[in-house]
Amino acid sequence: MTDKTGTRIYLETFDDFDNGLSDLIDLWSSADKKVTTKVKETALANYKEDLEEATLQWVDNKAKSKKYAAIAEELAEFEDALKQGE
Repeated sequence: MTDKTGTRIYLETFDDFDNGLSDLIDLWSSADKKVTTKVKETALANYKEDLEEATLQWVDNKAKSKKYAAIAEELAEFEDALKQGE
């Protein structure tokens, strides 16, 4: 994930991902001129990268795996909304 200033924030816990998705959506919705398309795209790419790593880390834990799969579904819905908005 990347914040409004372009600083990388690594997501590690489920709560990080849950809150991070909300932050990502807020970032993409921001009217702040400092939040460029590059910052938004980098934030999305970093979020997806961290989520993939977390998913692989918990692949053998069914309960955690389900939680991360739910976050991935929400992320996919968000990406679909972005595509529809283009």
